[in-house]
Amino acid sequence: MRPPGRRLLSSLVTAVTALLVTGLTVAAGHPAQAEPTAADDFYTPPSPLTGEPGDVLKYEESTFYIDPLKLIKPNADVYRLMYRSSDTHGEANAVTGTLLVPNREWRGEGARPLVSYAPGTQGVGDDCAPSKKFSLGLDYEGPFVSGLLALGYAVVVTDYEGLGTPGVHTYVNRAAEAHAVLDAAKAAQRIPEAGLSADSPVVLAGYSQGGGASAAAAELVDEYAPELDVKAAYAGAPPANLAEVAPVLDGHYAAGFLGFSLLSLDAAYDEINLDEVVNDEGRRLLGEIADACTEDAILKYAFMKTSKLTKDGRALQEYLDEEPYASAVAEQRIGLRAPDVPVFVLHSRLDDIVPYGQGRQMAVDWCERGGTVQFTTSYVPSHIGGMLRAYPEAVAWLSSMLNGGQPKNNCSSLLGS
Repeated sequence: MRPPGRRLLSSLVTAVTALLVTGLTVAAGHPAQAEPTAADDFYTPPSPLTGEPGDVLKYEESTFYIDPLKLIKPNADVYRLMYRSSDTHGEANAVTGTLLVPNREWRGEGARPLVSYAPGTQGVGDDCAPSKKFSLGLDYEGPFVSGLLALGYAVVVTDYEGLGTPGVHTYVNRAAEAHAVLDAAKAAQRIPEAGLSADSPVVLAGYSQGGGASAAAAELVDEYAPELDVKAAYAGAPPANLAEVAPVLDGHYAAGFLGFSLLSLDAAYDEINLDEVVNDEGRRLLGEIADACTEDAILKYAFMKTSKLTKDGRALQEYLDEEPYASAVAEQRIGLRAPDVPVFVLHSRLDDIVPYGQGRQMAVDWCERGGTVQFTTSYVPSHIGGMLRAYPEAVAWLSSMLNGGQPKNNCSSLLGS
């Protein structure tokens, strides 16, 4: 397969331009057993759940628009799918997602590559699911996905646990998100019409929440998905240590994201009960946030002080150092297991939402455990700016890995400084 060259650059420019025009405006070995379905309520899982992780439960044709006016539509076949996965504790759950396959023939060597794309923060309400927003042209990462399609790659985008499907979305939950990302790739290979192969090379990618999900998945490839031929992973601005992320968000313009993560812990761990610590106002606000998407979280809950939401007047993140919260938060830590594949991590030192230091520490932790890590520091202001800065370099790196390139490993400089 030839290096993407100018075609890559052109695709990236197109994607970033479209993002600026649309996305930021909106955001101010098991064969497929399922048959295509046109069920009215696609997001209701079958009961009981059968099969193994990655098995397709149902799927149907769908649509994908880059813009809310529905004027820009990539030349690709689009499927909405539901697949079997595993939650935080390894129990069976059903997750939905979107598979996109370019219509043009793959002309590279071997089978068409598959990108398992882990989306960034969408929110926790069911209407926030990427598979729903794609069909409306409202997903801010749509241009990024379109850029990958332009290179000929198939792309599968998970909705994660609880986005669209019953239950609470387990936001920035390490295990549940890792399982969803890896099982999405398995499921994509089992859609007959997609024309993908079990031998298709796979790469993982994501930024922000998606960066954490991709990083967590990279740690579990050999254990959870050994049948996948995962070549590499990109993790941009990963929230690898929630104990360090949470204090930054309290009183921040993205304070609603802290609400997302607290609702996630409450849903995933029976021993955690937010009702025991929040007052009436806290209960009311968290009830609202449970239906919120990213834009709502920023517009409605900016600069929220959680000390006004607790019975004892302490900020909610202060509870994270105490049980039962401390143990649950510790379980979300990424970096304590060596990644099974080479990983490219890019984080801006000027990130204003996900602290740079804990992202770099994840890379250091991986290096100490023998991982192959390329860590790059950028100096682009803001979390959104860091995303735009990271995307072209990340796609170029992933393309290199798919072309058989040798990953750079700068662990020596990370550990020596």
